[in-house]
Amino acid sequence: MQTRAAPATATPLERFNTAPADEAAQTLLACLNSRAWAQRLTAHRPYPDLPALLAAADEAAYDLSPDDLAEALAAESRPALPEDTYAAAHTALSAAHAAYESRFGHVFVISLAGLSPDETLNHLLAAIRSRLNNDLDEERVVAAEELRHLARGRLISTLRGAGL
Repeated sequence: MQTRAAPATATPLERFNTAPADEAAQTLLACLNSRAWAQRLTAHRPYPDLPALLAAADEAAYDLSPDDLAEALAAESRPALPEDTYAAAHTALSAAHAAYESRFGHVFVISLAGLSPDETLNHLLAAIRSRLNNDLDEERVVAAEELRHLARGRLISTLRGAGL
């Protein structure tokens, strides 16, 4: 698909829609590291508005193959704790992460959007402990859903923030 230059006063979405395909794909890969997801969204540009892009991103995320999911999970990092978290909490969370990674073979992913710093630690510990009880197939579904939420939030930040 040939792209045209965005006007100087273009919105981040307009810049995304008109960016060269490799640049648009790189922007998307920063939101979710799945080449299939990024290529699909890039190929279907232009998007009339952010809700249309988000709907397409959700649909593409639901269609991730097991290999696409593994690719995306491999690039994720552990969720960050608030800076003033007690050392004991870091120790407990490190142990929970190690157990999770040993059981499922990838980092624990979770969207913490909308939580206050005071809620983050308890939510994170409760979620990881609960999800350790999942079987491999159940956890694959939950992790994919969490990745979808993370990608959506990152996409919103990117296209409402600095953009391309």
